[in-house]
Amino acid sequence: MAVTGWLESLRTAEKTALLQDGRRKVHYLFPDGKEMAEEYDEKTGELLVRKWRVKSALGALGQWQIEVGEPALPGAGSLGPEFIKENNANPIFMRKDTKMSFQWRIRNLPYPKDVYGVCVDKKERCIVVRTTNKKYFKKFSIPDLDRYQLPLDEALLSFAHANCTLIVSVRFTQTGHCIRERLLSWPMSHPQPVYQKPKEVLAAESQLQQELKKVKTANSSDGDCKTQ
Repeated sequence: MAVTGWLESLRTAEKTALLQDGRRKVHYLFPDGKEMAEEYDEKTGELLVRKWRVKSALGALGQWQIEVGEPALPGAGSLGPEFIKENNANPIFMRKDTKMSFQWRIRNLPYPKDVYGVCVDKKERCIVVRTTNKKYFKKFSIPDLDRYQLPLDEALLSFAHANCTLIVSVRFTQTGHCIRERLLSWPMSHPQPVYQKPKEVLAAESQLQQELKKVKTANSSDGDCKTQ
């Protein structure tokens, strides 16, 4: 789906919005029955959560699948075998974006920075994270680029793994111009792959925010959002 095609899908979806706990929560219902829920920081406008839900072949609602934000706690709300608490020393993978970049955080990986390799697999349209000591391997895609039908560009990919250090990354403005961003004394104990958002994505996200301003937003005191 091209950039304009995905934007049109978002425009035509049935939307409801709720302001709650400093977050603007938006629920989308698409003609095919799929649901998407997003949460934005009320002050900064940054995307905090994006999750999807689809119906089964029998019409039953499935579980929410998180695309952006903190992963659900293992066994939350269940008394089944998954109730057993996961070892908190295991690697935890999550996506946490900024306005200018896609970011993924992998916690509980204590190895030095020179052990990690992060690259783009263009054939499979994914990012690959691996360690030379063969202790960790992960492949993951960027659904946003798939929806916009944009190629993966390894030049936009970087990562950092350090404690209390100077991190220098490169990001792009909406006009596509390159600027430098310095983050001083940013404490991190986990590798953090970063993929700079292409200008097409930045422009599309800006248009979406303009579209969302047209959606009437209820306050949490007026009632809860249908996705909660």
